[in-house]
Amino acid sequence: MSRLFAVVNVLGKMILVFGLTMLVPLGLALWGNDGARFVFEASILITMSSGLFMWLVTRRYKRELQTRDGFLLVVLVWSVLPVFAMLPLLFYLPELNLSMAYFEAVSGLTATGGTVLTGLDALPPSINLWRGEIVWLGGMGLIVLAVAILPLLGVGGRQMLKAEIPGPMKENKLTPRIAETAKGLWSVYAGLTLICILAYKWAGMDWFDAVMHAFTTLGLGGFSSHDASYGYWNSPRIELVAIIFMLIAGINFATHFLAWRAKSLISYRYDSEVGLYVMIVLGSCIGLAFYLWFVDIYTDPLTALRYAAFNIVSVATTTGYSNTDYSLWPIFIPLWMLFLSGFCTSSGSTGGGIKMMRARILYQQVYREMLTIMHPNAVIPAKLGGNVVASRVIFAVLVFLFVYIASIVLMTLILTLSGLDVMTSFSAAVACINNLGPGLGNIGPATTYASLTDLQIWVCSFAMLLGRLEFFTLLVIFTPAFWRK
Repeated sequence: MSRLFAVVNVLGKMILVFGLTMLVPLGLALWGNDGARFVFEASILITMSSGLFMWLVTRRYKRELQTRDGFLLVVLVWSVLPVFAMLPLLFYLPELNLSMAYFEAVSGLTATGGTVLTGLDALPPSINLWRGEIVWLGGMGLIVLAVAILPLLGVGGRQMLKAEIPGPMKENKLTPRIAETAKGLWSVYAGLTLICILAYKWAGMDWFDAVMHAFTTLGLGGFSSHDASYGYWNSPRIELVAIIFMLIAGINFATHFLAWRAKSLISYRYDSEVGLYVMIVLGSCIGLAFYLWFVDIYTDPLTALRYAAFNIVSVATTTGYSNTDYSLWPIFIPLWMLFLSGFCTSSGSTGGGIKMMRARILYQQVYREMLTIMHPNAVIPAKLGGNVVASRVIFAVLVFLFVYIASIVLMTLILTLSGLDVMTSFSAAVACINNLGPGLGNIGPATTYASLTDLQIWVCSFAMLLGRLEFFTLLVIFTPAFWRK
């Protein structure tokens, strides 16, 4: 029990810090007198009181976290913080039940972007800002933020970072100290967010929308303050800004950090994921734009390119914005977009899916097997970025792919069993596990998840957590071996 209490002690501190982040929307509610002041005051009081209680009760169990502690803490953070993140929504929107409010909070913190809310244009600005802020916090990862600040509270962060950072190669450090690594990543993240805010303002958004959508663009979460999403502005200039920053956010932030530190773009050239990522996404935009024009969905090639590029980049990067109802396009295109959401973004980005690095390793392993069939005695190593990929990494990626596919199949079957049609069930499973947000059928870009039953909502919430924590971080705590001494 002492190990559990030590984890709860750190969790209490993180809940305290999380409560402080609600001061931002509270300040906006006070300044704009938008009617949401009470909900944030009550939420802050409950959140910080809970965190303080957990910290005080377990303060004598404080110690350095071990590997298993890190996994448990990560799971608790991503499953417990949504309970507090949903409080402003529950207090302000009495029509929301617990299932829907928790789903909305999980969707925000996991940077998924699926919503159960309608009437977004009529919500107080502070409520919408809170929705955008939790996407921004969850995008880079609250754990990485904690690694940067918890050393000040006497808690080491290496095990938390190892459990949180996505990708098959987690041992590479950008700076000698793990806290400095986290601070560097957050500095780049915050700097790009500021540039994005200014770009949106230049493109025609007001300051509030610029901040709100910069949060969800860099977080690749897709929450908007308008029901029509980017169709609200119908502005090619705004959409171009979104495309640029979605593409940037889909690249490993470690690469951005190295480029910033070296004051050179050479880091992007040597990143093993960037070239293929850009080629696949832009190639899909051009190819599918031509298809839309060829089948007369759009008679103007430039118009076809505009709508194809925005929606394909949005889905491929697992953001979830839309400027039109792409579910009305020929079914091949939305399905191709769902396929892209499964692997396009880079490891270390704010996107979801299996990540481009794993996709490259899988491709190389398939190619190696074909060559081995023709040349049984040949030694053909898999390489990534000029380095040989260790066999243990290849095996880990193969196991990851199996769990990824099995999870999609299982979630699809559960949702179908609960009464959903096959298209909605499959797309919901893919969208939630990939942290994409909108799917097809009853949860398409023009609709929400509000039509789902409570059971279906909880299944989708679990799928979002499963995808955000990359399966094993969550599943490992359910094994008996994890709890043995």
